[in-house]
Amino acid sequence: MSVPAPPAATAVPPGGQPKKAALAAWIGSALEYYDFFVYGSAAALIFPKVFFDESDPATATLLSLATFGVAYAARPVGALFLGHFGDRIGRKKVMLFTLLLMGLSTFLIGCLPTRAEVGGLAPVLLVLCRVLQGISAAGEQASASSMSLEHAPPDRRGFFTSFTLSGTQGGQLIATLVFIPVSQLPEDQLLSWGWRVPFWLSAAVAVAGWFIRRTVQETPAFARQAATDGVVRLPLVTLLRHHWADVLRVIGGALIASVSTIFTVWALAYATSDPVGMSKTSMLWVSALANLVALGAIPAWATLSDRIGRRPVYLIGAAGSAAAMSGYLWAISTGSYPLILVLGVVAFGVVYSAANGVWPSFYGEMFPTRVRLSGMAIGTQIGFAVAGFAVTFAAQIAGPGGDDWSAVALFTAALCVPPVIAALSARETCKLATEDLGTRIPREASRPETVTA
Repeated sequence: MSVPAPPAATAVPPGGQPKKAALAAWIGSALEYYDFFVYGSAAALIFPKVFFDESDPATATLLSLATFGVAYAARPVGALFLGHFGDRIGRKKVMLFTLLLMGLSTFLIGCLPTRAEVGGLAPVLLVLCRVLQGISAAGEQASASSMSLEHAPPDRRGFFTSFTLSGTQGGQLIATLVFIPVSQLPEDQLLSWGWRVPFWLSAAVAVAGWFIRRTVQETPAFARQAATDGVVRLPLVTLLRHHWADVLRVIGGALIASVSTIFTVWALAYATSDPVGMSKTSMLWVSALANLVALGAIPAWATLSDRIGRRPVYLIGAAGSAAAMSGYLWAISTGSYPLILVLGVVAFGVVYSAANGVWPSFYGEMFPTRVRLSGMAIGTQIGFAVAGFAVTFAAQIAGPGGDDWSAVALFTAALCVPPVIAALSARETCKLATEDLGTRIPREASRPETVTA
């Protein structure tokens, strides 16, 4: 008895490996953002005492948080190169490169000498390693999202692509859980060797991720593009000539990541500072539980976007985060831990997950295969650069005492406005066939810019 073929909308593309691509995206993103948020936790809790002048705690904290933003400044530069090569030589090779670079740079941070040992050289080395982390992250999410999107059945692109961001939350959850026992070490042990352990652990995940990613085939869409029309000579030129409006939309949309950096870094530093006085461990548990909830919320929101569209779900996350983060920062100011826990989980685990789970498919579907990785990488990383330094701006806006939470809440809400505008002005793409994504330019007009692979 023959089995009828599935409808075209639900069929896996020939040569597609949606589950394996989603797993590869998940574990790579988990490593990337385990490393990234281990650094964020350390920048808020440890590095001001290890790498900067302890005689001025406020300035040391500000400088430490600024090093967190340095990686975001490096990301647009990394996006130019990694986006170019991802659209020229394929998604898989970029994914392998970013995985190794992030694992190596994070491991090296754990080996760095402190300020007490080498003086001013210590923060310089820290910044250099942080720049390498930023270059790696510049290509990770764009390549992983492109990989999973192009392997997925057309009507489930939102679900499969969301594994990239589910991995991000998984990495952040693991980073938080690792830091909880580390933060409970006696102060002398924490500052001498304890803080190094989470950075060293990244090596094991990098090895596991390498073997998983090696088994994934290049995407059917990229292979077909290379075999027929050829790859683009200069993806950036083509991107800015024909898709500049969507690049601007992605830049504006990517500012939503400010919610994540302020929640993860600034709010943690504020809650554990003198004005509030919450313990490090209790606040790390808020982050852990919020990320645990996000692991379920992200694919749920993404599945909903496959049914009702990317735009409405994204708008819920972007507009809702402005209000939810204000409530969370207010809760911290009250010092009520039950209130902090509930509003933290709602703001970051539920509301923010609506935008966070949908943007990989929403942004990726704005571009055709030939410039998808460049479009996502460049657009997101410029926006993320602003989001990275949002932590530093928040520290300044909070005033000399670091306790003006309402000013930071208004600042966060303002950063949610461009993502709302970007979504309102974008096309709805969830029902389009994968080969029709981003194809508003006649195919004949683009062929002189391509070369046969």
